[in-house]
Order: sequence, then C-alpha cells, then structure tokens
Amino acid sequence: MVDRNIRRVVGGVSAVAMAAGLAVTVGAGAASAASEAITWTDGSSKFTRTISDVNPSEGDIITSSIKFQRTGIPVEYIYEVKDYHPSCLEFVSSKVDGQNYNIESQGEDWAKITGGITKWPVYPNINPKSHTFEFSYRVGADCDRNVAMDTGMTYDGSLGSGSYKTKGPTITVRMNATTTTLDAPSVAQVGQSVLLNATVDGGAQGDDVEFYDGATQIGTVPLNGDRVATLSWTPTTAGSHTLSAKYLATSKAEGSVSPVKSVGVTQVDEISSTVLAPITGAQVGQSNVLRATVSPTGPGGTVEFKDGSTTLANVPVDNDGVATYTWVPSTAGDHTIAASFSGRPGVLGSTTSAIVNVAAAPVDNVNSTTVLTVPDTADVNVPVGISAQVTPGDAGGNVTFKLGDSVIATSSVDASGQATATWTPTSAGQFSITAEYSGAGNVNASADQKSVIVGGVPGDGDGDGDGDGDGDGGGGGSLDNVFGS
Repeated sequence: MVDRNIRRVVGGVSAVAMAAGLAVTVGAGAASAASEAITWTDGSSKFTRTISDVNPSEGDIITSSIKFQRTGIPVEYIYEVKDYHPSCLEFVSSKVDGQNYNIESQGEDWAKITGGITKWPVYPNINPKSHTFEFSYRVGADCDRNVAMDTGMTYDGSLGSGSYKTKGPTITVRMNATTTTLDAPSVAQVGQSVLLNATVDGGAQGDDVEFYDGATQIGTVPLNGDRVATLSWTPTTAGSHTLSAKYLATSKAEGSVSPVKSVGVTQVDEISSTVLAPITGAQVGQSNVLRATVSPTGPGGTVEFKDGSTTLANVPVDNDGVATYTWVPSTAGDHTIAASFSGRPGVLGSTTSAIVNVAAAPVDNVNSTTVLTVPDTADVNVPVGISAQVTPGDAGGNVTFKLGDSVIATSSVDASGQATATWTPTSAGQFSITAEYSGAGNVNASADQKSVIVGGVPGDGDGDGDGDGDGDGGGGGSLDNVFGS
C-alpha cells in the first residue's frame, strides 16, 4: 500500500515528456497530425498518456490513450478510468486494449470507463503486463484557437486511486484556414439590383464578409447558417466593375479574399414606342408610303413592315427615328399593316398596327413591267451597280431594291423609266435581289427578281482540262462547285 499513498500525490515522483509525430504550423491550413506522449511513474505504477494530434483543426477526430504498467509487485486491478478533456471536445467512442468499449458515464469535460464485475489486472512480470484505455473526440467549433488546453486523467484501482487531471499533454486547436468564393452575375444594369453571394469554407455563422467594387467597400454582411453572405447590389454607373468578397479574420479563423469577378454594367434599356402614319385612299396596284416613327429618336435597329403574316420589308431606322417603305397592295379589302421596331442598344423594341382598307383598281389602269438588271456574280465588300427598267417609262414613281426582305435602296424612276442603286455584298453565297416598282397615276405596280452569286464564279466549262465542257477536266458549270457542296 506504500505505492498507493505515493501515487495520491498529484504529479507523481518522476515525469518524462516526449513528443512524437510531425511538426505542425499552426493556422496554416491542413497539416500532418502531431501526436505527443507523456510518461510518468508513481510508486511502482507507470503511466503513458498519448494525444494523437495535439494541434488539431476544427472537426478533426483526436484520441487520448492511457497505458497502465507495473514496475514492481504486487499486481494491481484497475476498476475505472476517467479521461479529462477540454469541454469543447465532443465524445465519439472509446476502446479498451483496442476493442470497442462503452463508457459508463460522461460529464462536460470527462468520460469514464468502468470494469464492473470485470477487473483489469496489471502484472509486473507476467501477462497482462499492461492495459490501454482510449477515448476519441471530435474538435468542436467553440474551441479556443492557439491556446494550450489541459488534458489528464484519474483512475481507481485495487491499490487506491490517482488523480492527474492536468497532467497533459495539452491540446492547441489551430486557426481555421478559410477559402472565400464569390458568385456574381456577369452582366447587370444601372439602377437594377443583383445578388452577390459569398461562400466561406471554414467560416462560421455570424462572421462578417465585406464586399468590394474595386477598392470601394459596398457592404458588409454576416454569414448565415450555410456560411453564405448575400448582398443586394445596385450599380450606379455603367462599365466594367471588378467585384470581390473579403472574409474578416476572427479569433478562430484566418481571413481570406475571393478571386475578382468582372461584371459588365449597362444602362437601363429605355421603353420605345412605334407610331404608324395613317394611310387613306389605298388602291390595288398603286403605291402607298408606310411610315413608322420610333421614339426615342435616333439611328439603329430596323422596322419590319408586315401585311398580315407576310413580311413586306425590313427597313433601317434613320437619325430621326423614321423608317419608310413603299407598299403596293395586290388585293382589295381590309389589310392589317404592322410595324415592329427591333430595338437598339439601350432601347427596347415595340410594335404597332393599323387596318388599311384597299379599294379595287380602276378598270382603266395600265399594267407596267419591271426588268431588273444585276451582275451574275459579285465579290464580298465590292460595290456593284443594279438597275431596273420600267415600262411605260414616263409614268414616274419609284423602285425599291430589296435583298430578301431587307431594303437595299429606293430610287426614283427617271423619264426613260430607269432606276439605279448600288449594292455592296457583305457575305458570300447566292442571293435574290428584287426590284419593286411602286406604280404611279393609272400605271399599276410591278416587280422583278434575279439571283446573284457572291464570292465565286461558275465555271465556263472549258477549264484547263480537256476543254469539252463536260466538267471532268475543266472548271465545271454547277453552283455546287462554287459553294463546295
């Protein structure tokens, strides 16, 4: 019983501390676990207490183990072991000699294993010469950082009890390493709010995140339970904005800054209105000017004129916000004429429509003919002349030249019945050019259409080969050769 009396003195007769494992850089992110052990004797009892990682991070699982040995007689029976730990650690599991073993009870800063009817004998010279008791814990979010926290143990046995509540080793929880990411839209508009979401890995609810537009702070928002801070941002100027989020360091976590996000901010689109000038006295075969005025005024965009579901033309809007088209109705009755503005940068599109009653053509009207002249081929970005011959030639009026539905130009008919324009192709391919004569007086409208190949010339058939025109050695005569089909 002499051993037991000596062992009751906390601190024991001799203690030898030893550290094992790899060095740890506190607060520098993930690092290898650094275990540490401390050994001491008390009378004829030897104790080795080991912490698997004395510099853990929040959320890590660490284990404290206590090994009992005897250096002299008599045998000692261990009845219970109580492990003391910082209260911020959460108990996970326990073992005895490597086998899972349930704890008997636990408190805020301790967990206890008892043997019940089973006692754990420790012999000095025969097996079992030792017993090891393990307690595993999860490092909690409320643990202080960079502060050494005591650990220890007590036990009760057949030779008495021992108390070493702060014997060690101590545990120092590292600062959380954090990563901040920012989610922001790539485009926004002046005066329109958008949401900026900053997510902080390693942060905690309530921690502050600062949001920046360049070097200017635009708001501070705490993290929610999902570690996300959301800021409603309303840009006041157009242009490119560089946004970032800065997580502020706390007593438990390091600060971090997100990568920069570039957001292009444009002016708010204005609402436009399109007005179609009224049309009266329309007749089959006679020209009528469709005039659409867009507000706010200014160049850009096109107006699509439609007769019911049929597109008549797409006309560019001029500096005054006006687009005009000469329309020649071919049938009598009510026609629904629509004018749809496409919109332009900063201005939204708009549409208007009107019902136009078209009267039948007078019986004494004269039919006209229009003959369009265009080159067979043309080159991209090279201007070419196009013309139309109207018969009878002295009626007046005008000719509208169109590429598909888009107006190229409008030209008046001279005294000889000629109308001319210049067209500059912008892409290669085969295109249809239309000349629409408006009609005038009692002369009805007419039209003609021709095709132009842009960007290639059909083979003439004699080539560089056998010259017989069959294309097997020459230039070939089909459009397939031109377009590579």
